[in-house]
Amino acid sequence: MKLPSLTSFAGKRIIISRTDGIGDVVLTLLLAGLLKKHFPTCEIFFIGKDYTIPIIECSKYVDKIISLDTITSLEKDEQILAFKKLNADVIIHVFPQKEIANLALQALIPLRIGTTNRFWHWKTCNYLVPLSRKNSNFHEAELNLQLLKSFIKNPLPIKESIWQYYGFSKVPKLSAKHSGLLSLTKPNIILHPFTKGSAREWGLENFYALAKLLQKDFRVFITGNHNEGALLQNHPILSLDEVINVTGAFSLREFMGFINQCDGLIAASTGPLHIASAYGKFTLGLYPPIRPMHPGRWAPLGQNATYLVKDNKCNKCRKSSQCECMKSISPEEVSENIFNHFKIQT
Repeated sequence: MKLPSLTSFAGKRIIISRTDGIGDVVLTLLLAGLLKKHFPTCEIFFIGKDYTIPIIECSKYVDKIISLDTITSLEKDEQILAFKKLNADVIIHVFPQKEIANLALQALIPLRIGTTNRFWHWKTCNYLVPLSRKNSNFHEAELNLQLLKSFIKNPLPIKESIWQYYGFSKVPKLSAKHSGLLSLTKPNIILHPFTKGSAREWGLENFYALAKLLQKDFRVFITGNHNEGALLQNHPILSLDEVINVTGAFSLREFMGFINQCDGLIAASTGPLHIASAYGKFTLGLYPPIRPMHPGRWAPLGQNATYLVKDNKCNKCRKSSQCECMKSISPEEVSENIFNHFKIQT
C-alpha cells in the first residue's frame, strides 16, 4: 500500500491499542507523545483494560480513553457500531488482539497497522511491519516505536531519551491520610518486593537485608496488594525502624499519587517500576540476564532510572520461578546505588 505523507497524520484520529499490563501500557504511552510531537493536531485515542485506565489518564498526550471492557460487554453489532462512531483514521495494534483487529476492519478504519507475525493481521491490517519481539535486541519501547518508523521522517529517539515523551503531567492527588506517612526530613523510598508472577523476584530475604541498610537514613515503605501483604505477616522486615507496611492500602490511582510523592522505588521488572520512572523518580530495577526478561528489553526508562543485573550467561533457572542470578544481586550493591544517588555518606 502507499504510505501516507508526513503531514497525513495531522488532524487525524489515531487509536493506539495496548490491552495488557501496567508496565506495558506505560511504555506504550511514549507512542502518544511521539505522535503529538510530530503531528500536534492529531487526536490520540487509547484502548486499554479498565484496570490500566488510571495509567492512561496520566498522559497529557491522550485525548480519549476507550475501555476494552466496555466494548467487549456489548453485542457484536454494537461493538462494530461503537468503533465506527470513533471516526478513527488510523489504528496501531501495539498489543496484537484478534478481536480488536477484526473490529477495526469491520469498522472500516482506513489505516490499520499491525505486525507480520500475527496471522490474523494479514487479513485485518493493510499495513504490516516486520517485527518480532521475543528475541529482539531492542527495548520494548523501541519496538513499539518501530511501528511508526515508516510514517515519521526524522530519526526515532534513542532509548536514553525516549522518556521525554511520557507526558505524565496529570498526577492523582494524594490524600492527607497517605501524605501524612511521608517523612519531611529523610528521603522516602518504596520497596516493592512482589511481581505477581510477571517477572523474576529478588526475594523477601534480600529486601529485608536492604531495608536494614536503609532504615537509618531513609523512610522505607513496603508496597503490594492485599494478597501480597498477607505474605508479610510476622515477617521481621516489619519490625525495623522507619519501615512502614502499606501493602493493600492503595487503589492504583492512590498508589500512583504516592509514588509521585516519594523519592524513589526499588523493584524487579514490574508495573510500579515503570510508573516511578515515568514520574522521573529515582528508579532502580533488578533484573535477570535471561532473554526476554533482561534489562535490554524491559529496563525502566526515565531521567533518574537505572538497573542492576548480573553479567552471567545463565539459563539454569529459565523454567523455574527461583532465579539464582537475581538473588545473587547483593543488598549492599543495591544500597550503594541508592546512597550514591541521594549523595548520602555511609
